[in-house]
Amino acid sequence: MSPDPHHYMGLALEEAARGYAQGEVPVGAVVVDTNGRVLSRAYNAPIACNDPTAHAEILAIRQAASELGNYRLTGSTLYVTLEPCPMCLGAMLHARLSKLVFGAPDPKWGAAGGVVDLTRVSGFNHYIVVIGGVRVEECAEILRRFFRERRQEKQQGFRGEVPKRP
Repeated sequence: MSPDPHHYMGLALEEAARGYAQGEVPVGAVVVDTNGRVLSRAYNAPIACNDPTAHAEILAIRQAASELGNYRLTGSTLYVTLEPCPMCLGAMLHARLSKLVFGAPDPKWGAAGGVVDLTRVSGFNHYIVVIGGVRVEECAEILRRFFRERRQEKQQGFRGEVPKRP
């Protein structure tokens, strides 16, 4: 029996909601092993961590590698609510993830076919199977709502891109 991508994307959406509640761009990620065991869950946290690399995918990959005691995540699948950026896709390739499942495409930063496709560069020695569009509407809606609220805050006089947590 193969793992249900809708179930795992639901877990990633739960993580995105946690990030949303913290004032972070609501992207969630989950890494699952070949047996369907959840190795890690994470949401975007660059504001909380003061770290531009603290994307949900990077944090989930780090946690999964720690859980396994191995920097290679061969056979694992990463579920993420938004198509990964080039940095995150590079980390996935280095971790040797087998599969990427994402929800919403990212027309500005997407590196799995959106802006570029780093999953099929002929010179690389590893390739990732990609499935996009899983629970796409839910994944896109949480992002739309977040940025709509940020625009409203800006129109009401808020200065800054995203509010910092207290």
